[in-house]
Amino acid sequence: MKNKPFRSGFISIIGRPNVGKSTLLNFILKEKAAIISEKPQTTRNRILGIRNTPNSQMIFIDTPGIHKPKYRLNEIMVKTAVDTLREVDAVIFLVEADSHAGAGDRYIITTFFNDLRIPVILVINKIDTIKKETLLPLINEYNNIYKFAETMPVSALKGDNVERLLDVMEGYLPEGPKYYPDDIYTDQPERFIAAEIIREKIIAKTEEEIPYSVAVFVEEFKERENGNIFIRAVIFVERDSQKGIIIGTASVNSTN
Repeated sequence: MKNKPFRSGFISIIGRPNVGKSTLLNFILKEKAAIISEKPQTTRNRILGIRNTPNSQMIFIDTPGIHKPKYRLNEIMVKTAVDTLREVDAVIFLVEADSHAGAGDRYIITTFFNDLRIPVILVINKIDTIKKETLLPLINEYNNIYKFAETMPVSALKGDNVERLLDVMEGYLPEGPKYYPDDIYTDQPERFIAAEIIREKIIAKTEEEIPYSVAVFVEEFKERENGNIFIRAVIFVERDSQKGIIIGTASVNSTN
C-alpha cells in the first residue's frame, strides 16, 4: 500500500471580531497560543500556531477580527489580517451559527474573497448554541453569497467536528516538507505569550473600565531553581485614572 504524501502549508483563520478564532486555534493546538475574551478586537497580532499529524504540518495564522476601522490601531489590526491572505494556501472563514450573514460578514466576503485564487472554507462556529434545523438555511445563505470550497459546522469551544475540519484542511495543502520541528506549536516567544495572558486577565477582570488598547511589556522572564517561572511586567494604560483600577483589580504595579 502506497504511503500518503506528506503535506504542509499555511492556513489563515479570518472572520469578524469575537467569532471564536482564538478559541478554535487553541483547541486545534491543544495549547494556549492566543488569548480569549468576549470583547471584540482582543487579538492584535498575527499569531502562528502549528499542528502536526502523521501526514501533515498545518500552520494556522490567527488574525485580528476584520471590521471597518475607526482608529489607527484598528487600521493596523485589519491590515495585519488582510495581509495574510497573500501568504497562505487556504483560508478558514469563521462565522457564528447563531446569526445570519450580516453586513460585517458580507463586507469581508465581497471586499477580500472575490479575487482570491485559493480555497476558502466556510466554518460555522458555535453550533452547540442553535437548533439543528436552523443550520441548513444558514449554510445556503452563505453559499448564495460566495462559492465556498467546503462548509464545515463546528463548535470550537466543545471541539465538535474540529478533527473532521483538520482532515478537510489537510487535503487543501500542497505536498511538501515540515517548516518547523515537531516540538514547536507557535512562533511566538515565551515573553509574548506571558504578556498576552496578563492582558487577557486584565481585560477579563476590569470589564469596560479598561479598554482593549491596554498594553503589557514583559521586562523579565526566567525560571527559578524550584521550577517556578518569575515574570516582571509593565502595564501601559491610556489615562492616569486607569492606574488605580489596574492596581486595585489585579494587584500589580502599572505605568503609562
